[in-house]
Amino acid sequence: MLIDTYGRVATDLRVSLTDRCNLRCTYCMPEEGLQWLAKPDLLTDDEIVRLIRIAVTDLGVTEVRFTGGEPLLRPGLVGIVERCAALEPRPQMSLTTNGIGLKRTAVALEAAGLDRVNVSLDTLRPDVFKTLTRRDRHHDVIDGMAAARDAGLTPVKVNAVLMPGLNDDEAPDLLAWAVENDYEMRFIEQMPLDAQHGWKRDGMITAGDILESLRTRFTLTSEGDDERGSAPAERWVVDGGPHRVGVIASVTRPFCRACDRTRLTADGQVRTCLFAREESDLRGALRSGAPDEEIARLWKLAMWGKKAGSGLDDPSFLQPDRPMSAIGG
Repeated sequence: MLIDTYGRVATDLRVSLTDRCNLRCTYCMPEEGLQWLAKPDLLTDDEIVRLIRIAVTDLGVTEVRFTGGEPLLRPGLVGIVERCAALEPRPQMSLTTNGIGLKRTAVALEAAGLDRVNVSLDTLRPDVFKTLTRRDRHHDVIDGMAAARDAGLTPVKVNAVLMPGLNDDEAPDLLAWAVENDYEMRFIEQMPLDAQHGWKRDGMITAGDILESLRTRFTLTSEGDDERGSAPAERWVVDGGPHRVGVIASVTRPFCRACDRTRLTADGQVRTCLFAREESDLRGALRSGAPDEEIARLWKLAMWGKKAGSGLDDPSFLQPDRPMSAIGG
């Protein structure tokens, strides 16, 4: 198993399939000038499947989340999902996406074995979407989410980041829309993972701000810690149920003590935390012919050194050198 010195066991694997994206969200990427990983540096489909197999069969991983960048840009995605669905034991598999390509891929992904999707949508207003993402693709995301729901990739979870002066007034509208369309809404505090290192704690929209806004229209009842487990989102029942809303407060209410995640970048590096500044190389071992046992040993060694927390509250905190698009969300 992937255990650390604080007794946490990692059973949830986040796999970045590419650092590329077809949006340029202001809280993630600069408008231009970001250098992509070279193709030879990326893990091949076979290498990705092998690492996931080792994680599932040898290291106790039970959940796999495919991320990016934008994972729908990975040409071999459907095949990767299909091969991972055939593993014994079969892991639960999900995908975090901006939703643009879901309309054409949802049915194939469900048939391959994908269980559900998380879709990023920060606003219901097309003009604000264009400002936030620097692309005019709002309708594609809406259509993609509907296609995922209709294909059975449920529950469709909607991730929104609220930004001051842009969409900070939209929390109640987003939740009402999610309830109407049978999606599960998640609000995420903006995290210091932008490529341009422009994040500032002062002025960010906090979990407290979000909940205060939602309560102007809805009655929220906390599910409590027992229901939450190791999930990053605190969840509330909306107006007595059955719908729920989650808030992921990585900055103001960190959940590091219950963290059960291990992360694999698109170029084969193990990361113990989104905010880690260190990585452990598995790609080199793969390509030098190391057996599964050696790769598993290296992975366990990397996770053993996981820190107690993200360090966000430490005055000396420094953002990771690599942006979220490179390390996976």
